[in-house]
Amino acid sequence: MTGRSLLVLGAGPGVGLSVGRLFARDGYTVVLACRSAEEAEPLARELRAEGFAAEGVGVDLADPADITRIVTQVGERHGRIDVLHFNPSIFREADPLTLTVAELIEDFTIGAAALLPAVQAARPFFADGARVLVTGSAAADRPWNQAASLGVQKAAVRNLVTSLDTTLAPEGHRAVAVQINGVLGEGAFTRDRVAQALHAAAIRAPEDWTPHVAYEG
Repeated sequence: MTGRSLLVLGAGPGVGLSVGRLFARDGYTVVLACRSAEEAEPLARELRAEGFAAEGVGVDLADPADITRIVTQVGERHGRIDVLHFNPSIFREADPLTLTVAELIEDFTIGAAALLPAVQAARPFFADGARVLVTGSAAADRPWNQAASLGVQKAAVRNLVTSLDTTLAPEGHRAVAVQINGVLGEGAFTRDRVAQALHAAAIRAPEDWTPHVAYEG
């Protein structure tokens, strides 16, 4: 098996890249998955320019088969997956009186349900003590009515993490959702500080584990 690896699903130039950088400093190979390889490669190039091992890949998070394909490819290429970071969310400005069922399902599929095929495909490649790390949001508890689908995504994915953690724990793997209780980019909620909170939650010792962590800034 090769060295430790991190796969970020729903990577971007903000929190996803910053989380990748922190794990890269720990010696992980970082795989950043965006909507397309063309979008992901500049992010990976930025890490490589800093001396880290990184690559960018494209994945359609609305398509479970494509998620399975890319996660399996990453696992086979690197021989293991140590941390799977699930970072996507869909912001759609629509209140409950205008949001359609189709739109809600579309957003939920990417922001929550996509975690299922991702973990299922990654599990055969999980190294000892593998971690599933999920970016949560205060929207799970305090949704903004003008972006109603976001609250549904974040409440659902947090709930799903609870079940995942219970299911994975007997195998020595754990899952955690880090709820960001603030506005990203403001004050203590810069992308780097949020990334530090996510990183810290993922590297906790087993005896300190909980499936939910709140970052208050």
